[in-house]
Amino acid sequence: MKNTTSYRILLVEDDENLGFVVNDLLEMEGYQVRWVTDGEAGSKTFQDFQPHLSVLDIMLPKKDGYTLGEEIKVASPQSPLIFLTARGMEADRVKGFQAGAEDYITKPFSNQEFLLRVKAILARCYPDSDMKAQNTYHIGEFEFEPVNLLLKHQSENKQLTQKESDVLKLLCQSMGDTVKRELILSSVWGNADYFTGRSLDVFISKLRKYLKADENIQIENVHGVGFRLRVS
Repeated sequence: MKNTTSYRILLVEDDENLGFVVNDLLEMEGYQVRWVTDGEAGSKTFQDFQPHLSVLDIMLPKKDGYTLGEEIKVASPQSPLIFLTARGMEADRVKGFQAGAEDYITKPFSNQEFLLRVKAILARCYPDSDMKAQNTYHIGEFEFEPVNLLLKHQSENKQLTQKESDVLKLLCQSMGDTVKRELILSSVWGNADYFTGRSLDVFISKLRKYLKADENIQIENVHGVGFRLRVS
């Protein structure tokens, strides 16, 4: 188990196979998890457990996820929600966001992407928490300190903007793997429309420029999917 965090996460999922998988994924990352299998148990566990994040299925016994999510938002307006569901229609997604969700993940999903979305939401919702993620990332010849917005190379320090730092941090968290455009956009900008997409391209170009002093570092464009940070 990684000692990266002590965030509490409530998981409400009635599919036992998926529940075991998601529960294990979260616990392996070091999160404290309470997993229940129906909406009424979810409501009671939320009150008792006081989680930092709730991950809710929608089609639940006894009380559906939308209703549970709305109740959670009434009781604790700042508490973030993720809906985890097989229902991917636009109307369902809109209803989920109207219920107060920070994210809406459609099954089946990538384990890595799910964990990145969880980390991004916790970092955004608890920016001043003492439960910090990794403080320094080593990228080839560079050291990156996301908390201080610093990119260090030998004796030179580059002060990044908050968004530059947020984008680079997401890439570092998945070093060598592809990070989807939609994940970066929703995590850093809060939406994934055309204009923020163009902004992301500009930010990627800036990061490539900052890192060009080390020829072994590449931010690869995976066409139509996203970006991958690699050090050869």
